[in-house]
Amino acid sequence: MLSIEVSALLQDSRLDLELSLVAGKTGLDRRINIPRIQKPGLALIGDTSKLHSGRVQVLGKSEITYLNSLDAKKQNEVIVKMCKEHITCFVVTRNITAPQILVKMANHYKIPLLSSKLVTSTFINRVTRFLEEQLTATTTVHGVLMDIFGIGILITGRSGIGKSECALDLILKGHRLVADDAVIVSKIPPATLYGQPSDILKYHLEIRGLGILNVKDLFGVASTLNRKQINVVVELVEWNPDYEYDRLGLDDLKELILEVPVPYLKLPVSPGRNVSTIIEVAARNELLKLQGYHASRMFQDKLNLELLTNEANDKDKK
Repeated sequence: MLSIEVSALLQDSRLDLELSLVAGKTGLDRRINIPRIQKPGLALIGDTSKLHSGRVQVLGKSEITYLNSLDAKKQNEVIVKMCKEHITCFVVTRNITAPQILVKMANHYKIPLLSSKLVTSTFINRVTRFLEEQLTATTTVHGVLMDIFGIGILITGRSGIGKSECALDLILKGHRLVADDAVIVSKIPPATLYGQPSDILKYHLEIRGLGILNVKDLFGVASTLNRKQINVVVELVEWNPDYEYDRLGLDDLKELILEVPVPYLKLPVSPGRNVSTIIEVAARNELLKLQGYHASRMFQDKLNLELLTNEANDKDKK
């Protein structure tokens, strides 16, 4: 299971969580493994059964106000009971001063207690985004990711087979480049894959004989996209006359990426074959499938019906 240390929250500067450490410094190596935060409302009235370790516990104005309304004995009892539930960390929002007993118990149980200047809703939005990015399974795939009619098509194949040239042809037809050469693929639970370029390769395309091209500068900002869901994988392979390629399209093949099955097509490449046009049609065909129209299966059903009709007519004649 992916996880990060609580200390990573303090080190983030991009999303500006505006966090500072109040107590529990020795527990900064505790690990967060769930991107969703938790507001421990029920725990404050004594029911800790719903508290989850591995989640950030957020205490906003209403939670702190309630804690401060309790007498010292009850406040101590509630906080100690919470701290015994393997809490990963507490975050108090709006720069509110945490109750002294919470500070004391955070140090005692080595639970990081953080304070944020942000209002609760803003902090939750930012920290959730941060955790989703950090706790997402990722991998790098060698290929080109294109946005074609809104369908994310990942073009793979051996080096030099023509992936980038195909992508250039698709760009000239008005489609958008997401990433070339190294596609960083992220899994968004439960089973959605997104691809994006690395920072250094963003907007760039390598064409043998021309070198590195900046697609954004050459064709305009509308020719690129920073992130796209992956809907289809198309593998380019050299034409092999001895290999039996799929001619009907009845079998919906899948390729596993980060344990997520993605529709897969094996496309043979040979001189005179317009690969970019075929990939463009593959995108259109995927759009039809998403709308419930499967041309190959409908053709097969029609053919089977015709055969059954002819068979019935032959029996009638006999």
